[in-house]
Amino acid sequence: MTRYPRDMIGYGATPPDAQWPGGAKIAVQIVLNYEEGGENNILHGDAASEAFLSEIVGAAAWPGQRHWNMESIYEYGARAGFWRLHRLLKDLPITVYGVASALARSPEQVAAMQQANWEIASHGLKWIEYKDADPVAEAADMAEAIRLHTEVTGSAPRGWYTGRCSDNTVRLAAETGQFAYVADSYADDLPYWMEFDDTDQLIVPYTLDCNDMRFATPQGFNSGDQFFAYLRDTFDALYAEGDEGAPKMMSVGLHCRLIGRPGRVQSLKRFLDHARSHDGVWFATREQIADHWAQTYPHQRREKPSALGREAFVARFGGIFEHSPWIAEGAHAAELGPAHDTAAGLHNALARVFRSADEEQKLGVLTAHPDLAGKLAQAKRLTAESTSEQATAGLDALTDAERAEFTSLNDAYVAKHGFPFIIAVRDHDKAGILARFRERIDNDRPTEFAEACHQVERIAEFRLRDLLP
Repeated sequence: MTRYPRDMIGYGATPPDAQWPGGAKIAVQIVLNYEEGGENNILHGDAASEAFLSEIVGAAAWPGQRHWNMESIYEYGARAGFWRLHRLLKDLPITVYGVASALARSPEQVAAMQQANWEIASHGLKWIEYKDADPVAEAADMAEAIRLHTEVTGSAPRGWYTGRCSDNTVRLAAETGQFAYVADSYADDLPYWMEFDDTDQLIVPYTLDCNDMRFATPQGFNSGDQFFAYLRDTFDALYAEGDEGAPKMMSVGLHCRLIGRPGRVQSLKRFLDHARSHDGVWFATREQIADHWAQTYPHQRREKPSALGREAFVARFGGIFEHSPWIAEGAHAAELGPAHDTAAGLHNALARVFRSADEEQKLGVLTAHPDLAGKLAQAKRLTAESTSEQATAGLDALTDAERAEFTSLNDAYVAKHGFPFIIAVRDHDKAGILARFRERIDNDRPTEFAEACHQVERIAEFRLRDLLP
C-alpha cells in the first residue's frame, strides 16, 4: 500500500488555544546558537574547513586544510559576539542550542549561560552536516553529544536540535527517550506531537525566517533595519492573532558570530524594546514551552485510518458509502497519509474513488440507498447509519398522511429516474425534505443523477464526522 508520511494538515483551520501562562497573547522564544568551536575543521577531525553561515558568502570547504579567515569569524562569535549578546539578553529566559564540542571548548561562556539561568539544549556533537549520515553513526554521535553535554554542563539536555539534519534525526532523537522536545522542524507556529512506534515525541518548531542566518545567505538581510522590520512584523502579526484568541509562538534564531556584530545587534535591541512595550508577552525558554504544552495538551493517540491494514480499513469504512465496500478498497489502495486521518481528509479519498467510477458503478451506489421512510424502514431493515439518519429528521415518526405522501413520491421518483430519492437528511428537517422531494422529482435524469451523487457524498461526510475528528 502507498503511504505518504508527511503531515500536510497539522492543526488545520482551528489550532488549539495555547493557553500561555498569564493569558499571554504570544510566546516569544529566543534561541542563541552556540556553534563556535564545533564547526567543520581539520583540527576537529573533519575532512575539510567550514563553509556555512559566515561573513564569507558563498564560501567553499577547503579539503584537508585549515581556513584561517573562516576560523577567525567563528572565533569572533565566541570571543566578542557572545559577550555582547550576554549583556543584552542575560535578564531574559532564552534557550542556547549548544554544540557539545563547542561548549566543551568554552567553559567561561557556559558558566555565563548558567549564571543567567539560560536553558542549554543540545545542538549535537559537532556543527556538521548529517544529510548523508548512516543512522547508526548519527545515533552514536547523538549519544556522545548527550554524554559530553552532561559532563560539561552538569546536567543532561532536555531539548535537541541538530539543524543540519537527516531524515532520521527526529526519529533517532525520539528513540533516545531523553528529550522533552525536539526542535528539528519548521512546520508550525505551535508545538505538536509525533509518534514513533511506542514513543510520543513533542516537537517545538524552530525558525529559519526570523533568524539572523539570513545575514549570511543570498537574498537575506542586508542591514539591521531589515532584520528588525521582519521581526517586528512577525511579532505584530502573531500578537494580533493572539489578541483575537489564537495565541502562537514566535521563535527568533540568533548566532554569536552574526547578530553579535555591533552593526547588527542594535536591531535585536530594537525588537526586544518593541516586544516589551506590549502587554501579554511571555518570554520563555523552549523547555518552558515544552513543559507547558505537555501539561496542557498531553498526547492522546487516536485512530489513524491511513495506518490500518486493508481488511481493518474496509471493515471500518466500507459502509460509509451505502453497501459499497469497493469504494473503501479503492481508497485504501491509493496514496493515504496523515492528511487523510481526519473526516475531511478521508472523505476526499473515498469521494475520489466514487467520482472516478463509471456511471454503472455510481448507479449501484445510488440503488443501494433505501427509500426514505419506505418499506425497509418500516420493517426495521435499514443499516444502523440509515436508521439513525432518518430518525434525526423525524422520518421514523410519520403521520399516516405523511407516510402516504412519501410512499407516493418514492414510487413516482424511482419510476422516473431508476434510483431512489437520496438526500442528506441531516441538512434538513422533515418539512424541508418533503419540499426538496417535490422540487427534485421534476428534474431530468442527468440533473437528478448528478444531484443524487452529490447527496451521497454529503451523507458520507456526515458519517465520517461521527467517527473521526
